[in-house]
Amino acid sequence: MRKLKNSELNRLSVDEFKSSQKTRLIVILDNIRSLNNIGSVFRTSDAFLIEKIYLCGITAKPPHKDIHRTALGSTDSVAWEYREDTLQLVKELQENNVNVASIEQAENAVMLNKFNPQKGTTYALVFGNEVKGVQQEVVSASDYVIEIPQFGTKHSLNISVSAGVVIWDVFSKLAL
Repeated sequence: MRKLKNSELNRLSVDEFKSSQKTRLIVILDNIRSLNNIGSVFRTSDAFLIEKIYLCGITAKPPHKDIHRTALGSTDSVAWEYREDTLQLVKELQENNVNVASIEQAENAVMLNKFNPQKGTTYALVFGNEVKGVQQEVVSASDYVIEIPQFGTKHSLNISVSAGVVIWDVFSKLAL
């Protein structure tokens, strides 16, 4: 097998991306400290045609060189907005018929492999701070709490890895 060249990948231009039909997924970053994690989530969101990213609380905003380094230009393609208060945003989205799912380890969480999103429904996925996770008040207000099954000795994944796993899983269930 021969590796494909970038020119053979038939990727969308930024303008084509912006005008294309998006996956009914919104990403909410709740107080993310690492600029590299933020950039990585932008890049993953571009890969799966995410509708929008909300950057909340202490989460940094583009333009920033450390976000740009990992985002590789996806801050130009993926729609994003800054919001100070994650809980207020969650309530607004719910009022607009968006189902909110916090990605967290919590009582009665649904394991990701058992989560069955409904086609035609928009979901917002909340990813939390690298140390503290998603704020408890946001978890409590969520329609779902989704946990990534893990089988090793560690009890968490890096936020950018969690985003990649969850976004791919939900994308594949909604779009494929």
